[in-house]
Amino acid sequence: MNNQESQQLPESRLSELTLLYQFSNTMLSTIRLNKLIHLILTAITTSSSNLFERAFLFLRNEKSNVLQGMLAVNRQYSGDLEIVGTSDVLESRWDIGDEIIARQRSTELCLKVRLTRVEIDSGCPLVKQIINDRSLCHSDASQCLKCTACNFIRPLCNGSFAAVPLVSRDNTIGMIVVDNPDSRREISSNHIHFLQLFANQAGMAIENSILYNRIQDANLSLKDARERLLHGERLAAIGEMAANVAHELKNPLITIGGFAGRLLKMTPDGTQEHNYAGTIVSEVGRLEKMLAEILAFSSKPSSCFTLCNLEEIIKDCFSNCATTFEDHNIKTSLTVDLPSIAVLGDAHQLKQVFLNLILNSCDAMPEGGDLNITVEKNDTDKRTVIITVLDSGGGIPKDMLPQIFNPFFTTKTHGTGLGLAIVNRIVINHFGSIDAKNGDKGTIFTITLPLVEHKVPHHQL
Repeated sequence: MNNQESQQLPESRLSELTLLYQFSNTMLSTIRLNKLIHLILTAITTSSSNLFERAFLFLRNEKSNVLQGMLAVNRQYSGDLEIVGTSDVLESRWDIGDEIIARQRSTELCLKVRLTRVEIDSGCPLVKQIINDRSLCHSDASQCLKCTACNFIRPLCNGSFAAVPLVSRDNTIGMIVVDNPDSRREISSNHIHFLQLFANQAGMAIENSILYNRIQDANLSLKDARERLLHGERLAAIGEMAANVAHELKNPLITIGGFAGRLLKMTPDGTQEHNYAGTIVSEVGRLEKMLAEILAFSSKPSSCFTLCNLEEIIKDCFSNCATTFEDHNIKTSLTVDLPSIAVLGDAHQLKQVFLNLILNSCDAMPEGGDLNITVEKNDTDKRTVIITVLDSGGGIPKDMLPQIFNPFFTTKTHGTGLGLAIVNRIVINHFGSIDAKNGDKGTIFTITLPLVEHKVPHHQL
């Protein structure tokens, strides 16, 4: 627009276009949705623009088909806009700091709006006019007092107000509601016209911000998936290498252990040679256990699913660990809410799961403690059973909790770090899940497994 053309325009029209241009510069300055909606409402309520004294913004939630309150700003909290750029209005824009944003969001009015949900199909004439017909509504709040379809405007506006749709690409994405509660000044036709022009720009800016955030989320998801894939490939390579090394070490280790065992029997008790041979036998046994875990993790398990009674499996594990419980002075308890809780699974693998968790708890309680296992039906999902393993061993450091099911990660000074990884894989193969967290005294492992849907006589389990 040249000087001659600007002189031919009425002063009010020129002021309107200048303000719209400044608004456009402002909305193009950020792609952050949160900051954008604060800029939009602050710009139309600030005394610099002298348009409205209060504004509300609602966005449409496509999934739930409701209008969701996002923000409310009144003139009291809109006077802190910063001017960025040159002294030329056409080359400047407004900006707002994070501190002002936080102050606006913490007001009682804003909190009330953010809790507001308006069903689009509630039959409200105002919502229908704005969202479905995409036309501006200039009304007195008293008309809304007679409407019983929703309780929308009544808690927010008590005088004349205007509501305008936010439209982008022929899609109504929300609406802006404005009023003048302090001065009770009527909303003029010029301001209504300006609000429509402004809402068109705001709608496109908000839609672009939403699309940008979706693309950014998709990009982060793809990046995360790529990292998981690379991590999986590395683990597969490590697993293959570990399996090959384990196979190569297994035979000479058996030979070493065999001869060490013979020396142990041949040497008299109490001699230095006998102690040396005993140390070799003990360490060979530990290495054999480590190799067995590596081979078990690297090989594809073959499962034979049958009906299993969890109570019997856990009792069998308790029997196998009875000596360990006595040595560590550990008190145990098993609570089962029903005697015939049946799951479909591999009894040997399920026993491996509970043995691993029980022995880990014993390692965490070298000076004694309590180990409690409960088996109960899931209150929220009746088709599953929850097994909880709780010890008093002091728990796991918080920064390590997210990693305990990762292969080769261990909190112990000895071991391969494959025990819980194998447990996790077995539970997943049984269509269940396992979770770990710290309780008041120790660690709580929670296993969820699907129940057999039909009832099974107890004598068949």
